Amino acid sequence: MTAERAANHRSVGIDALVRYPDRIDVRSPLEFAHDHVPGASSHPVLDNEERARIGTLYAASPFEARKAGAALIARNIAHALETALRDRPRDWAPLVYCWRGGQRSRALAHILNEVGWRAVQLEGGYRAWRRHVVSRLHALPQDLQLTVISGLTGSGKSRFLSALAAEGAQIIDLEGLARHRGSLLGDLPSDPQPSQKYFESQLLVALEAIDPARPVFVESESRRIGTLQVPDALLDRMRAAPALRLSTPRELRIALLCEDYAHFISDAESLRLRLERLAPLHGKATLERWHSNALAGDWSTVVGELLDQHYDPTYHRSLAENFGNIRSRPLEVSDTSAKGFAALARDFLRDAEQNIEQKEIPSSAHERILP
Repeated sequence: MTAERAANHRSVGIDALVRYPDRIDVRSPLEFAHDHVPGASSHPVLDNEERARIGTLYAASPFEARKAGAALIARNIAHALETALRDRPRDWAPLVYCWRGGQRSRALAHILNEVGWRAVQLEGGYRAWRRHVVSRLHALPQDLQLTVISGLTGSGKSRFLSALAAEGAQIIDLEGLARHRGSLLGDLPSDPQPSQKYFESQLLVALEAIDPARPVFVESESRRIGTLQVPDALLDRMRAAPALRLSTPRELRIALLCEDYAHFISDAESLRLRLERLAPLHGKATLERWHSNALAGDWSTVVGELLDQHYDPTYHRSLAENFGNIRSRPLEVSDTSAKGFAALARDFLRDAEQNIEQKEIPSSAHERILP
């Protein structure tokens, strides 16, 4: 290796990540799927089965494991050079990482530099990224000018949040990142929730894109969204933030929920299985009635009773528990279509901007809509 190449074959810390948009994760596909540095591509030097086999061998003989692992890694790197990495330009400067900045990433970085590219190794590997995520998710929420969008189930909180984003407002879409609508029936068909670590990595990307000098809108959430947990620092900041409450007529809420949960209309049995978890709260007779109504196509009755008997009482309890110190001012919703929420978002942002320009002083700090 020339002196120039030796100098370029170095490790860099997590703070240098922004200088290396081309990122190579050499861990196994399972490790990559669980979580990875944003923007990284997967080029494993050991696949899932190979990694497991070498790990088992290592317990018996570290020397034999290193020898067998080196052969596998060499073959896999050769394959990558002949295929996925073949057409990279001469000045390519990728960042390479594995679990902890050890042998797997060092092997690929060494070969890439021998070719003539300028590869660097992430010091500490994925574990350094994970520590960075935990640290930043604790610090970043403190500076956010949050406004929480609250409202009963079916009031259109998610639609209003999307409409605000379309009008140029800053938002944090927790349910979008979590791939879950945040309720008993909230999981999305054919779109499973990510791991907690992947959710947090994507949340960090979203938070780092926010301008802290501008307002940010987020939907009210409890601690858990499906199987995932909102980081404590963000949840605490949300609970201390001013709130905006959507007030939507019951018939519009029912219609909106029938649209958003249309997948259950063609699969009443799936709905029945989900609702079985409510038997201790509402009794089997109630669940059988809901199932019969669903089979008969009477979805308005099913949704209406679910709102009256379960969702609305549950939401009121959750709001009191999680946002009990917040006074919220209502925003009337009369049209739950995309066009209706677009108009509502435009009017709301225009009025809020006028209030700021006129330097109106709110009657209570908790009644502020925009800081």
